[in-house]
Amino acid sequence: MKTQTTLREVLGALPFAGDVDWKLLHRDHKIQSRFNLEYLRDKLPEVTSQLEPFIQQNPPGKNVFVFASSHLWIIHTVISSLALRGFGHGVTLGFLPYGYFNQPVSRLDLRLQDLYARDVLKVVQPLIKVEPFLDVRPENKIPLELGEAVDKVTFFDTQYILQREDVSGEEPIYRLRRQRNNEAARRALTYFRVNRPDVVLVPNGMIQEYGAIYETARFLGIPAVTFEFSELERHIWVDQNRLVMLHLTDELWAGVQDRILDEEQKAWLESFLAGRQGVKKSAQFAHLYQKAVRTGGEKIRAQLGLDERPVVLLPTNVLGDSATLGRTLFSRSMADWIECVVRYFAGRPEIQLVIRIHPAETWTVGPSVAEIIHAALPELPAHFHLIGPKENVNTYDLMEIADLALVYTTTAGLEMATRGIPVLVSGLAQYRKKGFTLDADTWDEYFDVLDRAIKALPDGRLTPEQVERAWNYAYFYFKEYPRPFPWHLERIGPDMQRDPLSYVLSPQGRAEFEKTFQQLVAATPLG
Repeated sequence: MKTQTTLREVLGALPFAGDVDWKLLHRDHKIQSRFNLEYLRDKLPEVTSQLEPFIQQNPPGKNVFVFASSHLWIIHTVISSLALRGFGHGVTLGFLPYGYFNQPVSRLDLRLQDLYARDVLKVVQPLIKVEPFLDVRPENKIPLELGEAVDKVTFFDTQYILQREDVSGEEPIYRLRRQRNNEAARRALTYFRVNRPDVVLVPNGMIQEYGAIYETARFLGIPAVTFEFSELERHIWVDQNRLVMLHLTDELWAGVQDRILDEEQKAWLESFLAGRQGVKKSAQFAHLYQKAVRTGGEKIRAQLGLDERPVVLLPTNVLGDSATLGRTLFSRSMADWIECVVRYFAGRPEIQLVIRIHPAETWTVGPSVAEIIHAALPELPAHFHLIGPKENVNTYDLMEIADLALVYTTTAGLEMATRGIPVLVSGLAQYRKKGFTLDADTWDEYFDVLDRAIKALPDGRLTPEQVERAWNYAYFYFKEYPRPFPWHLERIGPDMQRDPLSYVLSPQGRAEFEKTFQQLVAATPLG
């Protein structure tokens, strides 16, 4: 296999080798690869015909550059770009034809995938401009400031792919991602300096080539918008000139922070939070992580052998998850925080510490949080209760018996605050310092706050005003912060059947989605 890969790499270096291969061996205009755009080939004639009646109905909009770097994102961004065209904007789609973000590809195969993508996308050329980034000559040298920003993207990539926080820079995946990210940034420098758009739109913006393009746009002072899919069906998160995955909600929250929820708003939130406790997906949720049905607090207390001593619950995030990247505050990492906390509680037998490892660890490839805990404390004290990701325990039963919660960034902390449980936050969680959590900026402050919180147990519940504020924030974050959007990356086929482009551009569809599309190109402010 390695010999074959090397040969294709050598062949790919020959001038026009890929072009000859494409013309002679791919007369059916297809390739055998994970890089598959056949959905677009089949769907684009219908979609472009739906767009035609709407093109002349809008005043000229913005000059938008949209970027994609894999077949899945090319499919999604092409459909979204056509919608933006229908809303009056001029759109250029820049793409790199990768099938895997974590595996190398020979130059020959990359060229074939590029030619294949061009062939599929030629049908949209009259409507949006397609810019194959492999044709863009990269800048010879990347500026120091931009290079440091792209290296940070590579660091996040390595954490995300390996699902661990310790990165040396010597990992093969680090070297692969650094090469690709730097090359993407160098190509973007060349392109943006000659073809400066009004706004750059990229998915996520924190990792992979998307992060490199985002950082290049910001380095050149070009407005940039990032977006990612919400856990709420048919919704996305959007941020302008910031990384959407950081969920920087302060400005938007300021406008509603003094609101008291009405009965309809409370009913929605009650239904939403109840739905998150289940084990089956519904039309409301894109993902659910609980694997065990609820049995109630008293049964779980008996199952774990807990007594009357106060219970401190520590629900973990997944190592290297996007919800933890770039969220360090005073600890070196989430692992560092966990190590320090378990050592602290080792000497507090008057407290029962329950550590709930995230159920999503079942599907991860990196080390478990359990390994970090056992490295810090090879023999767990009797007052510790470690619950693994596969154990038949519903996290919400644990919330029912918790007197105090310790969290990094998990939204379980927000949910516990709505239940009146005091929550001490240690990472840059989006709900931190919103008026209902316990917060600290240094290790000294953290343990001082923790000492005082423990002394207040088993009392020390949140005040009714704090609970009301937590409910308000939860409604804002879960209901109002996500933006309506018709198509999910992983369900583009069924979503397009439910909400075809003709519907999205119709008066009814515009009432539902137009504001989001305008926010995606910074034509409308957030809020």
